[in-house]
Amino acid sequence: MRVVLKNPLDMHLHLRDNEMLQKVAPFSARFFSGALIMPNLVPPVTTKERLLGYKARIADAIGAESFEPYMTLFFKESYDYDFLSDIKNEILAVKLYPAGVTTNSEAGVKGVDIRRLGPVFEAMSDLGIPLCVHGESEGFVMDREAEFIPVYEKLAKSFPKLKIVMEHITTKEAVEALERYENLYATITLHHLYITLDDLAGGLLRPHLFCKPIAKRPEDRMALRRAAFSAHPKVMFGSDSAPHPREKKEAPGCAAGVYTAPVALPALAQLFEEAGVLDNLQKFVSDNAKVVYGVNPPKKEVVLIKEPYRVEREYCGVVPMFAGESLKWRVADVI
Repeated sequence: MRVVLKNPLDMHLHLRDNEMLQKVAPFSARFFSGALIMPNLVPPVTTKERLLGYKARIADAIGAESFEPYMTLFFKESYDYDFLSDIKNEILAVKLYPAGVTTNSEAGVKGVDIRRLGPVFEAMSDLGIPLCVHGESEGFVMDREAEFIPVYEKLAKSFPKLKIVMEHITTKEAVEALERYENLYATITLHHLYITLDDLAGGLLRPHLFCKPIAKRPEDRMALRRAAFSAHPKVMFGSDSAPHPREKKEAPGCAAGVYTAPVALPALAQLFEEAGVLDNLQKFVSDNAKVVYGVNPPKKEVVLIKEPYRVEREYCGVVPMFAGESLKWRVADVI
C-alpha cells in the first residue's frame, strides 16, 4: 500500500535557534513543503529586524531543501496599525501567548483583556492578519484549555473579521467551539491524536510525552480524532514539534514539548489507515491549511509506503516520539 501526499504543511512548528535550529530544521524541511514557525525565542520575535534575522538563520539551516518558513510575530499589546502594516508581508500570523503558560512565554500577555488589547486585534482584523493563540488559563492543568474557551468566544464575537486559530487543541470543548463561530479554526498535533494523560503518567512517567497543553482524557482524544479523520475544513495539522536536548527532558523540571518532526507523516498515515480514512489525510496535512491561510507552498510530493521501520532512539541528541519503536509506514521518497 502506498500514499502520495502533495505539499504537506506543518502549521505549528518550533525550530528553536542557533545549534538546535541547525539540528532539527533539516528534518521538517525534508518532509514538508512549509511550516508556520513559532516566535517564542529568547528574546521573542517582536521586531522586523529579529524576524528577518531568524528567517535568514532558518534558510541557512535548511540548505537547498524546498521549504517555506511561514513566519509569525510574538504578540505585544504595543503593536499599532503602522507597525503591523509595515511587517504584514513578512508574516503569516501573530502568535499570542498568555504569560508563563508554556516554554519561553514569560513575555506574553498578562490577561487577555479585550478592552486593553482591542486596538491590536482591530488593526489585525483590518489588515487581514490571522491571530494564533496558545489558549490556556492559569487554572488546574487538566482544565486550562476548557477554561480558556470563553476567551475565544469573546474574541470571535468582538472581532468577527479576525481569523482566530486555536492552536494545538486537546479537548472536546475546543472541537465544539469550532462549530459555533465562523472565524474560529484549529490545529491538532500528532501526539494529541495518539496519547492521553494515561500514556504520560498512568504507569512510569514518560517525560518525552510531556507537553503543554497536557494530554487529556480518552473522550477528548476521540473528539480530536473525529475532527481530524473527517477532514473537518477548519482543522489543520500542526505538529507542535518542540525539541529539547535529552538532558532537559530527563531531568527535574522536565521541559515541555514532544519532538515529532522526523516521524509525523508515517505516524499519521498509520493512524488514518487504521481508522479507514487514509484518503482524508491529504486534506488534514495540506489542503485545509492552504485554504485557511491562503498559501501556495513549494511543490513537493512525499511518498509513503506501508512497510515497517524502527524509529531512531534519538536524532542529534533529541529523543523523538516512538523512539526505538516500530511504525507500520515509512517515507519511501520525496519528490
